[in-house]
Amino acid sequence: MEIRVERDALVDAVNWVARTLPSRSTHPLQTGILIDVDRDHARPLRLTSSDGESSSQIHIDADINDPAPVLISGALFATIVRALPAAPVVITTTENGAQLVCGRTVFKVPVMNAADYPAVLEMPTSCGTVSGANFAAAVSQVAVAAGKIDAMPALSGVRMEINGPIITFAATDRFRMAMRELAWTPARTIEDTAFLIPAKSLADIARSLTTCEAVHIAFTQEGVATLGFEGDHRRTTTRLMDGDFPKFRSIIPSTTATNVTIDTAGFLETVKRVALVSDRNKPLRLTFSEVEVTVTAGADTDATATDVFECRTRGTGLTIAFNADFLIDGLNAVNAPVVGLGMNEPEKPAVLHGLASHDGEPTGDYRYLIMPVRLN
Repeated sequence: MEIRVERDALVDAVNWVARTLPSRSTHPLQTGILIDVDRDHARPLRLTSSDGESSSQIHIDADINDPAPVLISGALFATIVRALPAAPVVITTTENGAQLVCGRTVFKVPVMNAADYPAVLEMPTSCGTVSGANFAAAVSQVAVAAGKIDAMPALSGVRMEINGPIITFAATDRFRMAMRELAWTPARTIEDTAFLIPAKSLADIARSLTTCEAVHIAFTQEGVATLGFEGDHRRTTTRLMDGDFPKFRSIIPSTTATNVTIDTAGFLETVKRVALVSDRNKPLRLTFSEVEVTVTAGADTDATATDVFECRTRGTGLTIAFNADFLIDGLNAVNAPVVGLGMNEPEKPAVLHGLASHDGEPTGDYRYLIMPVRLN
């Protein structure tokens, strides 16, 4: 292979495919980045990586004299490319390896047998599109609530339900639950369906496609169940998780007796301040009156903190306690100037949602449910 490519385009491409390089693998070839040519694509140079469960591909422009594929150690290639100076890069291969020339900088690296590179998951046919920015925002709001315990793998995933023009994302670790509905444009009539996707993988994918005007969503449940996303000449596929996800809609209270509206940014800063003296065994205590909330943490024998912030309370005032980190995650994820907090009793789940103003309707279709901590 002999190619000439712009340095910045190569760095961007390598960063994209490096996401799915395995940290360790029983198949040495999977640790490589495959560089080959796709003459049917408007951007003919293709880079591919796979960890066996997920794959990433990107197409970029390049001048190509010899289309023979090359397979280079992914970690080494990524490290070298990021360190190259600002100049075009020429990559050539010989029987002894590959050479990268960038200005006066020259690297020679070994290569692996590209012909033996394992087959990657094929991208299914597109089922519809969604805005990249909206997709990334929705996934980030939900993934924060996914579990991180290996013993409960189903709770480490995000459930993705497709019902006509609406995609619903949901995640839970049993102590909090996040749900977000997102409009998309189906390419055809699609039967109601659902998937369970590793939360970390989905969050990485969504974040990397933020700038795409349209992200194509593709899936198949025939053979190996596969879900794929594509935008701006980038595509990624992932196998789906097995396991039963909780019936999350049934745990969201339909009505709440105490409803509070509060400025999100100011309340978040108050909670963060008081949380400096809290830990898992010392939750934040929130006491709501008609016009303010008193936030308290700590015990008399240790450090304590108290702060007061304005709010509007409709219904009965109450005192309720939350894990500080879970409350902070929810306030960060609401992504609205005003947060609404609906509660019934100190030991029943509370629900956060976003508002445009104290008197406005909820913004977006987001709900963050948080279980209180029992007060002694």
